[in-house]
Formats: sequence, C-alpha cells, structure tokens
Amino acid sequence: MFKEFKAFIARGNVLDLAIAVIIGGAFGKIVTSLTDDVIMPVIGKIFGGLDFSSYFVVLGKVPPALVGSSDYAALKKAGVPLLGYGAFVTAAVNFLIVAFIIFLLVRAVNRLMSKAPETPAEPVEPADVTLLREIRDELKRR
Repeated sequence: MFKEFKAFIARGNVLDLAIAVIIGGAFGKIVTSLTDDVIMPVIGKIFGGLDFSSYFVVLGKVPPALVGSSDYAALKKAGVPLLGYGAFVTAAVNFLIVAFIIFLLVRAVNRLMSKAPETPAEPVEPADVTLLREIRDELKRR
C-alpha cells in the first residue's frame, strides 16, 4: 500500500495540483490587497467617499459599550449579529477580478499553444488487406 501511495504522490498531476494550490493562495492575497487597498477606495471616492467594508445592518442587540458604534470589526468581535453587505460587495468585486484574470490567463495560454498544422495521417491498412496484397504480388511473380 505504501508503494501505491508513493506512486500516486509521484505522479505529475498531484505535484502540479499542489503547486497550483500554493500559487493560488499567494495570488489570492495579491488580489485581496488589490481589491481592498486600490480598487475599493477608488470606487468609494467616485461615489463620494464611501467605504464599502463599513456598510452593515445590525440584526441583534448591541452591548452598551458599543452603542452607536459604526466599527464593523469591533461589533463583529463583540458577537453582534450583523448583515455585512459592504463586505459582500468587496468579496464579489474580488471574485470578479480573480475570474477576469483567470480568463485572461487561459486565453493567453490558449493563444501561445498554437496548434501544429494537422498533417493527414496515412490510412492504416487492415492486416487482411495487406495479406491479400502480398498473396497477389506473389502470384504475379510466379
């Protein structure tokens, strides 16, 4: 069983997948930073200084120490049930950016991997036809 497991792990597909997961995690952090630190502030500026991450609706009781607070992280840490639609908008923009970048990458790879011109393969003659041809040629020689 250990040999089978070793053979499974040593296959190229498993190693490629592991590398893809590691690179994907690092890429996710880059996209999150791009969304949170570059794109969302610009969108907020366009819409009059809005910060989407701080948009939420309080769904439960707020502790007396946090009454009137608009700090999403503090309220969430205190266990207050919140409907954080601003965080959802940020995550949706994040997803769209990742999906678009992956689309561009796949498109570029498909263009780089141009198909080789297809040469028509010679038709493979069935064995019985080859045998009959050899018999015919032998009979012609006699």
